[in-house]
Amino acid sequence: MAVELFMVAGVLAVALPALWLGLRGLTRRSGHYSSDVTADRVSLALLVAVRSLTLLLVLALSAVVLVSAVGAVVRDLELPSLVPVFFVLDLLLAALVLLTFGRRVRRRPRRPATPAAR
Repeated sequence: MAVELFMVAGVLAVALPALWLGLRGLTRRSGHYSSDVTADRVSLALLVAVRSLTLLLVLALSAVVLVSAVGAVVRDLELPSLVPVFFVLDLLLAALVLLTFGRRVRRRPRRPATPAAR
């Protein structure tokens, strides 16, 4: 029963916030841009498609782990053997999201105004 509760806590503490932050950073990108407008659109479409697929996989794995773990706790059943594998994969994908497009953008620090400009 402790393993199931650990899985539920892990999904609620890591995977769901990663899903939320990943949705916020879905279309944001940093780095260099191409001077060709068509190539820029294609790269953005590909980037959004891969990120969407990753977030969809995180959502599906989180749902499977949560339903299985909560069901095993409530009904006092044995957890299927593939659920811990899904849990680890879910945490790894959540870490990927958090470290890539789910992190917050740091704003550039404002330069202080010089007294001479006043």
